[in-house]
Amino acid sequence: MAKDIDAGRCACSIVHEGAVDLARAAELPTATLLSASELFKVLGDPTRLRIVGALAAAGELCVCDLSAALDMSQSAISHQLAILRRARLARFRRDGKSAVYTLDDGHVGELLAVATAHANEGKD
Repeated sequence: MAKDIDAGRCACSIVHEGAVDLARAAELPTATLLSASELFKVLGDPTRLRIVGALAAAGELCVCDLSAALDMSQSAISHQLAILRRARLARFRRDGKSAVYTLDDGHVGELLAVATAHANEGKD
């Protein structure tokens, strides 16, 4: 175990000032880091990822459609959608008696696409 930890350590004590300066200059503001961290927490739930995937594929779905597509209760879907809405990952509009949901913007679908592409790398 100790060898695994040591394998990732630097064996020298030379600081590469140019690289350090670039890293410092690229550091995100604390407020941005906190917002991004919350976003990843919300997307870290498999059920919410399933909902995001369904909305990305279909464009927009009502709670009844999501319930049928994901084989979950409408109550469970509604609960997860509320979390996605608070995180600005999904939004809804009224269509008669139905609430029709869609992804909040194109970035949400892109996040899912990048995450799934990364998760599937090297699985072939």
